[in-house]
Amino acid sequence: MKSARTGLTALIALPIAASFMLASPAAHAGKTLDAIKARGQVVCGVNPGLAGFAATDRNGKWIGLDVDICRALAAAVLGDGNKVKWVPLNAQQRFTALQSGEIDILARNTSWTLTRDASLGLQFTGVTYYDGQGFIVPKKFKVTSAQQLNGAEICVQSGTTTEKNLNDYFAARKIKYKPVVFEAFEPSVKAFFSGRCQAYTTDVSALASIRNKEAANPDDYVILPDLISKEPLSPAVRRGDDEWFAISKWVFNALVEAEEYGITQANVDKMKTSPDPSVQRLLGVSEDTGKLLGLNRNWAYNAIKATGNYGEIFDRNVGAASPLKLPRGLNNQWNKGGLMYAPPVR
Repeated sequence: MKSARTGLTALIALPIAASFMLASPAAHAGKTLDAIKARGQVVCGVNPGLAGFAATDRNGKWIGLDVDICRALAAAVLGDGNKVKWVPLNAQQRFTALQSGEIDILARNTSWTLTRDASLGLQFTGVTYYDGQGFIVPKKFKVTSAQQLNGAEICVQSGTTTEKNLNDYFAARKIKYKPVVFEAFEPSVKAFFSGRCQAYTTDVSALASIRNKEAANPDDYVILPDLISKEPLSPAVRRGDDEWFAISKWVFNALVEAEEYGITQANVDKMKTSPDPSVQRLLGVSEDTGKLLGLNRNWAYNAIKATGNYGEIFDRNVGAASPLKLPRGLNNQWNKGGLMYAPPVR
């Protein structure tokens, strides 16, 4: 006869074992993934033209950090990083395009905020660039701080967190200024470089981009050291499709983790023979993590093969190998003084 203790142990063990069994089957494909597979493309909303993040080169090919995130996603889902339809969107269009289903993912240098997260029917998938709002001024003005802009006319784009941050910063310091507001990005930039405003404000990464692209002589302009906000830039997907949210989130995590493990676009095939269990798992050699996402086992391998790891994406688009030459800073790996930290793929 079994003891009461033995019977109790068996009763406790059964639900625990069952919970593990429930966690193992392949994930059901969500409606967004089904639609992507049916059309054979990921539809990605991007900036119409922000060098380093999303812009077309002289051959009409889309390039940039946000662009590469979409290419990696297409490679993971469809096995080909070129299977992307690009939808250029201005600041006013971007959220409506995502909400309406016009795009599958918004990868358009968009700041993750509480209001956007909680009230717009979308979910942010992970910070791809830690940024902050700043100011650019003509060097001839000899301004060294934003607090010296008392009475200045400052060009700013409406419908962005930039406009609100600008007002909050100067109101808190009782500094008077005159905002010169534009609905579209290009007119606001042209107004500044034509002398309509004494300063222009947006994210520092964008300031570096427009200085390099729009200024006749970039050395005639200086980006002030003041950062007046936190701007964690993140792609976003529609709320309500947990499967697509998980895929979008974990593809980016795989790119960050690949850099940590030293897996690059050039050596990803060789790394499949690595004895490191974490590398084998990430590349689908020892385990099939893809089935948990509704993807094949090579999902992470395909993404890395298409774009390289996060460090490679950063370097060629906005870092040392790019015209912008922005420092890694907060965007470095967590073990190198930065904030890039991916949950483990396991």
